[in-house]
Amino acid sequence: MKSLKIIGLSFFGLISIGSYAQEFDASLQLRPRFEYRNGFKSLIKDSEDATSFVSQRSRLILNFKQDKLKTKLSLQNIRTWGDVATTTTADKNAIAVFEAWAQYDFDTNWSARLGRQVISYDNQRILGEIDWAQQGQSHDAAVISFHPKNNQLDLGFALNADKENLVAPTTPYTTNYKSMQYAWYHIAFSKLNMSLLLLNTGYEYAKTLTDLKVDYKQTFGTYLSYKENKWDTNLGLYAQTGKSSGQEVSAFNAGAYLGYAVTAKFKAALGYEFLSGKDQNDSSTDFKSFTPLFGTNHGFNGLMDYFYVGNHINSVGLQDAYLKLNYTQNKWQFNLIPHVFSAPNTVLDASNAKMDSYLGTELDFTTSYALQKDITASAGYSQMFGSTTLERLKGGNASNTNNWVWVMVSFSPRIFATK
Repeated sequence: MKSLKIIGLSFFGLISIGSYAQEFDASLQLRPRFEYRNGFKSLIKDSEDATSFVSQRSRLILNFKQDKLKTKLSLQNIRTWGDVATTTTADKNAIAVFEAWAQYDFDTNWSARLGRQVISYDNQRILGEIDWAQQGQSHDAAVISFHPKNNQLDLGFALNADKENLVAPTTPYTTNYKSMQYAWYHIAFSKLNMSLLLLNTGYEYAKTLTDLKVDYKQTFGTYLSYKENKWDTNLGLYAQTGKSSGQEVSAFNAGAYLGYAVTAKFKAALGYEFLSGKDQNDSSTDFKSFTPLFGTNHGFNGLMDYFYVGNHINSVGLQDAYLKLNYTQNKWQFNLIPHVFSAPNTVLDASNAKMDSYLGTELDFTTSYALQKDITASAGYSQMFGSTTLERLKGGNASNTNNWVWVMVSFSPRIFATK
């Protein structure tokens, strides 16, 4: 054991001597999370029972820097406890690449990043990391960035395929978008920050059995944030145009937030968001429902993920009015967020009569405790009080108790660093 220690010290010593112009660090993230789901994402049916499980993210993160070059490699394994390989030759929960990119800084203002990377901007409503999801979200892309003082312009480009084809494929690529281009501009004033986004996403589909097409959808808008003394507020406005599967797209989104620090420990905020939808008695083929695309949607519209987390797409839209209360005490943090949901567009019952627009009220309570610098424990309880209109959209029984409980511990130690 002593000889191994000497060898290890000698190895790291050689790295330090031979790499004086280099920086390298390695860190881990281990994040097991227990969940009890009883009406999560959708109202539970009378014939269904609650379920519980433990999922875990295990991530190794390597960062390297040398002069103008930066690289990052992040490997992860996502699994549910007890979910093991069904054969002896393969593990269906294998290690995957979450990030693998290289960045070159041409000078203090210009840089370019190539490879698999997180693309996240502003409040993450349109583009975000989705860190709550154990697998997260990253993109295979090239991003060119111009970032002088108080300004930043990013230009991003992506092209996806499922393999190295010799000729044009005969089946559409549907794993993700086929191609993406975007421009994001941000300017910071003394108290006001403004961002502008233009995002073009192309999705491939089969117009006929032998004719593959790519339709492009444009998402564009602005995000404004302002902070002064105890007040902070933000406003997001976005629209969507273009085509989807041959049909016209016309949709929009608006969200506003106003927060006030009552004391140094207690903060209260009001928020409202509107996402356009389509009446159920609308006979047009146009897509009128706004899609948040690559946003961290778990952080919006309730933590029980009833809306826009792999669901509620091309539906009747959503209005979400909420109150957010936050209290911090030493290493503790507490949040209580009630949401009131309603449908901005017509929902029809089984006899095609118009239903009440009220969808339900969700209460979200979360708490976290920082045990030390790299260990955080957190937990939450949420309950949905749904309506018959929500039943019509989601199925299930609103009269049942629909709730969700989770407990998570995040370990994020840095295991090695040198410069």
